[in-house]
Amino acid sequence: MPRVCFGCNLLQSQLLPYPARAQPAGSPKAVKPLIFLANTFINTFGITQPTEAAANRAARFIAFLIGVVLLIFFLAVAFGIYYIARN
Repeated sequence: MPRVCFGCNLLQSQLLPYPARAQPAGSPKAVKPLIFLANTFINTFGITQPTEAAANRAARFIAFLIGVVLLIFFLAVAFGIYYIARN
């Protein structure tokens, strides 16, 4: 069997496969934007690939944070418009 690791003594059969990204089977990433966003975040920061359940939980958490930020932004804009209209 040929060696695949030049600086070590590992054979191809001893290497662990790269873990699959958490994504429902049969659906492209564009269909699941929150899963895509979670995978992008995980891969950008080099975090160990989570299980599918953990990736779904992370996607919901990211969606919650985006919702909170948008809510705060729209409330600030609404308050600004109200304040300008009153004065």
